[in-house]
Amino acid sequence: MRADDYAAIHSALEPVSLKRKQVLVQPDEPLTHVYFMESGVASVVVGTPEGKRIEVGIIGHEGATGLALLFDVDTTPHETFIQIEGEALRIGKSAFCSLIEQRPAFRKLMMRYAHIFQLHTAQTALSHGSFTLEERLARWLLMCHDRVDGNEFPITHEFLSIMLGVHRPGVTTTIHILEGAGMIRARRSRIEIVNREKLRAIAGSSYGVAEGEYRRLITDGVSTP
Repeated sequence: MRADDYAAIHSALEPVSLKRKQVLVQPDEPLTHVYFMESGVASVVVGTPEGKRIEVGIIGHEGATGLALLFDVDTTPHETFIQIEGEALRIGKSAFCSLIEQRPAFRKLMMRYAHIFQLHTAQTALSHGSFTLEERLARWLLMCHDRVDGNEFPITHEFLSIMLGVHRPGVTTTIHILEGAGMIRARRSRIEIVNREKLRAIAGSSYGVAEGEYRRLITDGVSTP
C-alpha cells in the first residue's frame, strides 16, 4: 500500500486489548467498528434459536471483523467473539466506510480478504459435511496455529466441541488419537503443536484452499492501482 494510503488508515485506528469471550459483533445489531487483529484469535459463529452453535470462520492477524460493511450492510446474524485474547487496531464504522470510498487500494485489499474469508467459510462447510472428526480437528488446529505466535495456545475441549459442532467426548477421544500419533501435546486447557507436517497430512484436502488464495492474492499479489 502507498505511504499516503497507509497514513490515512493508520490515523483512524485505535489500539485495543481483547479479552477471551469478548463479543466484537453482536448478531442482528448494528456494526459499530471494524477490528484489525494484531494478535489473538476471533471466532465467527452461527446459531439457532434452540441454542445450537457452530463455528464457520476464524480471524487472526491476517484479517478483520465487520466485512458486511464492505457491501453496505450494517448488521449480520452471525456472532464474532474472542476465543484467544490478544490485541487489535479498531476503526469506527463511519471512518472505515469513508476510507473504503476514498482509498481504492484499501478497498481492493479488503475485497480480496472478503473473497478469501468466503472461501474459508465454504471450506469449513465442506469439512463439516465430508471429512472425519480427526481431519476436521487437524484442520482447525492448523488454522489456529497459523494465527498465533509459537506452537502452544489455550483451548478447552468444551470450546472445541462448540467450534466443531460435536459432543465433547468425541473431541476428547480425537485429541487423544492425535496426541498418541505424536502430532500434538495436550495439557489442561492448552494444546501444543508438536509435528505440523503430520497434522497437515491428516487434514488432507480439508486445509489449504483459502490459505493458498491468501498467499496468491494478498501476501504475493497486492499491488497499488
